Amino acid sequence: MHPFLEKVDNDSEAYFVHHNKAEEMLPMHQHEKHQLSYIEGGVAFLNTSEKSYFLPARHFLWIPAGTKHNVTSRTSVKMVHNFYIPTSLFPSKHVLSKTGGIYPVTNLLMEMIYYTEEWFGEITKKDAEEFEFLNAFRNVVLHVAKIPFPLVLPTTDNENLRVVLKYIHDNIDQPLYLNDLAKRFGYSTRSFSRMFQKNMDTSFLQYVKLTRIVRSMEKLLKTDQSVSEIAYSCGYNSLSSFSYTFQQVAHISPAEFRKQNL
Repeated sequence: MHPFLEKVDNDSEAYFVHHNKAEEMLPMHQHEKHQLSYIEGGVAFLNTSEKSYFLPARHFLWIPAGTKHNVTSRTSVKMVHNFYIPTSLFPSKHVLSKTGGIYPVTNLLMEMIYYTEEWFGEITKKDAEEFEFLNAFRNVVLHVAKIPFPLVLPTTDNENLRVVLKYIHDNIDQPLYLNDLAKRFGYSTRSFSRMFQKNMDTSFLQYVKLTRIVRSMEKLLKTDQSVSEIAYSCGYNSLSSFSYTFQQVAHISPAEFRKQNL
């Protein structure tokens, strides 16, 4: 086990708090505590064996205990705030005990995160003031984690399909049609479509649409490109088509998404 994970799981009844200017570069791993992470000043992804969750600014990622995962970032980050919560201090029937996701950070939650910036390591009942503060923090998380951020990309262990997914990501600015990709990778259109649906639990068209929106969100947060420029660079042939699809998926316009998250 990685030395850092040994520290996290050392005392099953203790909170563990870790603030760092760079993420712990860990491969797929798991631990015995629930994890809340807030990544300040960057764009990141929570990857599990089944899904990839896009983490925009002003959102926290939630990872239930025992979930295999890693976190990747395509940008430099200012600070990563990690909180590891004992399962005994969390309602076992709450959706967060079983399901990972991305949730908005309220002003109150952000102030509580910043309040703990000087705390590092285990917080036990002996640390009465800090322990009670983290209990309150836990209760705020339970209250605000109602509606997860809607954008989740499915993934797969199927090596043949992973090659296809990489091609999609590498060529998202180009037209991507089911027939063309099936032919490129040596499948009939029907078998290619079935393979996609069986392994990804979504259609080829839906996956491409979600990937385009994820890429556009990254660009909205990382670049100074106009919304129109981003639309074309993500494979859309009109601004109206992009704006409609973005609103449909994210329930907010591209301009408002950029404004709220910067």
